[in-house]
Amino acid sequence: MNQVIKHLFFIALISLLSACSSDRYQQKHDSTPTRLPSQAELKDALARAEPHSRGGNKDYQVFGKPYKVLASAQGFEQTGTASWYGKKFHGHLTSNGEIYDMYTMSAAHKNLPLPTYLKVTNTANNKSVIVRVNDRGPFHQSRIIDLSYSAAYKLDMLKTGTAQVKITAITDFDTKTGKVKIPEIKLASTVVSSVAPAPVKSAVSRKNALPKETAMGITTPYIQVLATSKKELAMNTANKLKIQYKQQTSYPEHQGLYRIQIGPIGDIATLNALLVSLKENGYPNAYPRTSPQ
Repeated sequence: MNQVIKHLFFIALISLLSACSSDRYQQKHDSTPTRLPSQAELKDALARAEPHSRGGNKDYQVFGKPYKVLASAQGFEQTGTASWYGKKFHGHLTSNGEIYDMYTMSAAHKNLPLPTYLKVTNTANNKSVIVRVNDRGPFHQSRIIDLSYSAAYKLDMLKTGTAQVKITAITDFDTKTGKVKIPEIKLASTVVSSVAPAPVKSAVSRKNALPKETAMGITTPYIQVLATSKKELAMNTANKLKIQYKQQTSYPEHQGLYRIQIGPIGDIATLNALLVSLKENGYPNAYPRTSPQ
């Protein structure tokens, strides 16, 4: 009798182990979540310097195909097709040992070190998002990155399921703070560095100056941070930004609105870094523009 019980227990144990190994996920196919991301879940990942994870950073094989993990993401750029993954994988381990949350700004890549921060731009609509790569994939011949549900939603690619994207690694961090480094630039000696409202009769001079500004290498050398009808708020914000970012700021008035702006900015790298930092520090609607008004 004891032998029969032992035999039945052994069969049950083998069946349980087989079920666990063959069905890691509760769903056979991936599916869309039942709710949309909240506004808080649509905020870009906060890029910062991080050590490489203990897991997920060795060369590996999937379906017999070998994959090499890059030692660094410095200077990495890539264009190709992005896909996304959602409910099937939600709550399961990522390749670096974290838990996948489809509502965070994360992604999977075959070769980048974990974690790596990326700016991902949908080339069809120019929408972009900053994600943190903490997983491996997609193991599909024609795709370069798998995005979380929130990231895909922000890029407006859920209807099509895939999108043509450009991905750029964010690797220039301040050694003291670990945050994205804001490059300092030397403005031309003719540019006034004080914070002041733009003169009312400056349209002609700005028109004449624009070719020089665009000659610096970018066609949108200003960033509009926000607009307000309150002059004191505009002045205080402009002063705060000037001290924080060491850039020229202004708050020109037009039809009762003061537009707090940074610029002119001398190169695209500085402009992009400023935009990222502004969006991460309370100014999500900051955007580049050609002229100070």
